[in-house]
Amino acid sequence: MKRLALLGICSLLTGCWGSSGPEVIVYTALDSEFSKPVFAEFEKHNDIRVLPKFDTESTKTVGLTNEILAESERTRCDLFWNNEILNTLRLERAGLLDVYRSPAAESYPAMARSSRGTWHGFAARARVLIVNTELTAEGERPDSIHDLADPKWRGRAAMAKPLFGTTATHAACLFAHWGDEKAKQFFESIKANQVKILSGNKQVALSVAGGQVPFGMTDTDDAIIEIEKGMPVAIVYPDQGEDGPGTLFIPNTLAIIKGGPNPEAARRLVDYLLSPEVEARLAAGRSAQIPLNPRVEVEVRVETPRTVKPMQVDFEAAAEKWDAAAKFLRDEFTGG
Repeated sequence: MKRLALLGICSLLTGCWGSSGPEVIVYTALDSEFSKPVFAEFEKHNDIRVLPKFDTESTKTVGLTNEILAESERTRCDLFWNNEILNTLRLERAGLLDVYRSPAAESYPAMARSSRGTWHGFAARARVLIVNTELTAEGERPDSIHDLADPKWRGRAAMAKPLFGTTATHAACLFAHWGDEKAKQFFESIKANQVKILSGNKQVALSVAGGQVPFGMTDTDDAIIEIEKGMPVAIVYPDQGEDGPGTLFIPNTLAIIKGGPNPEAARRLVDYLLSPEVEARLAAGRSAQIPLNPRVEVEVRVETPRTVKPMQVDFEAAAEKWDAAAKFLRDEFTGG
């Protein structure tokens, strides 16, 4: 009877470890092929087991964010490893993020961490055009996101559904950068130009590499994989002209969820993920993530905000635009 009572008490305590030892539950939007090796390396040097929960390509980031929101009365997630930033800010606005100022973040630039201590940014990617070099002559290749709406490319371009992942983040950033009217006109033009809407950025890169379309909008991690496989594709960093807004760079973000069952383990994992070794590993790996920590010394295989013109965007303002942008895009691309 006493044993049952003790077990009952332990189950109510959020910090109790299971029989397998300490653990940390990580809702992970970064693709498993890139994040699993990082978790394995952490486990090798720590007495903490990482229990990741991944999302699908078709509901990138948004699915996990909605789960965290739904579980707010009974939190299951310790740490959210988001592959972008706006949904992290949405959770912050909902009051679901705990404060942790990691000592590992001290060398990061101020723009890469929350002034309130609720999230940390690292390992960025760029939103780029991937072009098939066999289907597009070098002097005629698209060089702007506006080419998605150019009648010249009618029915011959692709992008991921703008309701999830970095494509949804990009859309909300355009709403914040341009204003609602111009952003709506842009996406209406894309739809009228019969741009092929695919399930994810990876599918866009594969479609261009396979010659189904001459070009598409994707992320550097998906594009670089096709290049290094030897496929006939190239990356174009869009809108580099004097009047262009520049290329959007989006960081991964880490946020500890308030009330999670294993807060100390979550803090230890955050410290590890923000280490120069992890950013160097992600940069050297297949996804070619872009380090934000100036202490990281590694060869970068893609352009960075220091080598091309970056888009200047207020992520906080973009997060405020999220709901309105998502409703418009849902109505426009799914009919409600």
